Amino acid sequence: MKMPDTDIDTNMFAPCGMNCMVCYKHCYHKKPCAGCLNHEQNKPEHCRKCKIKDCVRERGISYCYECGKYPCLQIKNLERSYRQRYQTSLLSNSEFVRINGLSAFMAWQKQLYSCPKCGGIISIHDKECSECQKKLKMEETLG
Repeated sequence: MKMPDTDIDTNMFAPCGMNCMVCYKHCYHKKPCAGCLNHEQNKPEHCRKCKIKDCVRERGISYCYECGKYPCLQIKNLERSYRQRYQTSLLSNSEFVRINGLSAFMAWQKQLYSCPKCGGIISIHDKECSECQKKLKMEETLG
C-alpha cells in the first residue's frame, strides 16, 4: 500500500496514541484494517476487543490523553511494550497531538513512515516497506 498523496485521515489516530496507518494490519493486507476509530471489518481480534478503545467510549472522550486518569496502567503497559518492541512512544505521540494538533501529527508521521525508495508505507511493527519490502531503519526515513 502506498502512502496517500493527500493528508493521512485523522481517524487513523488511535485513542492510545498509535498511528493505525503504519500498523502492519493496515499496510500489508488487500483488505486493510480501517483503524481503531473506524468500522470493525478486517480488524484483528485483539483490536476488536481493545479495552482502551472501550474505555474512551465509556468516558465520552476520543483519546486517552483527554482523561483525568491518564496515563493509566493500561496505557503505561502498552507504552512499555511499544518502546521496547518498536522504539516508539505512544505517550509522546499523544503529547505531540495535544500540543500541535492531529493534522500536524499526521503530516509528521507521513514524512517519517514514507519509504524514500518507492513511497510505500513503512510498518512501525517490522520497519519494512509495504511496497518494496525494503527493511529500513527509522533514521533513514528522516533523511
